[in-house]
Amino acid sequence: MKQLFWIFVLAAATCFTSCVCKKKYLIAENGRIASLEREEALRSQLKTCNENGDLLSERIENLSNDTAELGGKLQVYRKLLFSNKSEQEKLSALLDEKSRELEERENTIRELEELTRAQKETVSGLLANVQDALMGFGSDELRVTQHDGKVYVAMSDKLLFESGSARVDKRGKEALAKLAEVLNKQTDIDVFIEGHTDTQPIHTAQFKDNWDLSVLRATSVVRILTEEYQVKPLQIQPTGRGEFMPVADNESAEGRSLNRRTEIIMAPKLDKLMQLLQHP
Repeated sequence: MKQLFWIFVLAAATCFTSCVCKKKYLIAENGRIASLEREEALRSQLKTCNENGDLLSERIENLSNDTAELGGKLQVYRKLLFSNKSEQEKLSALLDEKSRELEERENTIRELEELTRAQKETVSGLLANVQDALMGFGSDELRVTQHDGKVYVAMSDKLLFESGSARVDKRGKEALAKLAEVLNKQTDIDVFIEGHTDTQPIHTAQFKDNWDLSVLRATSVVRILTEEYQVKPLQIQPTGRGEFMPVADNESAEGRSLNRRTEIIMAPKLDKLMQLLQHP
């Protein structure tokens, strides 16, 4: 009886031990399966992450390429911008320069117009004064004209000189005295004294030819104006023209008489005008 008891106890213990082992096995197996499932899930997630990483890498590479391309375009645009800006600045500077040049030219034109107007007024006033001063002399003695912006007083040789002489006579000095009064009041003009002859040759102890005669007659007039009537010497220039600038035909006595003359030419000084004309 006692033996059976121990057999029962042993069988029960064996059964209990078997049940415990089986339970542990099931727990362990379930854990292994769960671990495999987690591993598979992790592998799947890792694969997905790798794939996403590849996509991101590709995207990053594309973005990098696009960024580099945009950077290159930006450099080009900057160069174009600076280039256009430089061209605009050049054009603006050129426009300013041309505007200044135009303004200077307009100012020069206005100054020229003002000088021209003033010279015309000077010549007109000079003509009137000379005509008034020489009113007492006949047309056969002298003629007063105006052309080319100058006043011309053509004095005949019979008014100033005896035939073949360069000495100014009394009547001629009276005319030069009247003219000197005008010249001394009008100091902003140049005066040219030109001696002229006809074509009749002359050869004496005093005059070698008509050149000599025309030059000495011109200088005789200059000496009287400057020494006797105080006209400024630097204002007057004597010139001998001989027979080479006739105003009439030398074939007739009347024509030769007109050619034998001393011309006193008065013109406004051109210093300011020449300065303006020479201005670039």
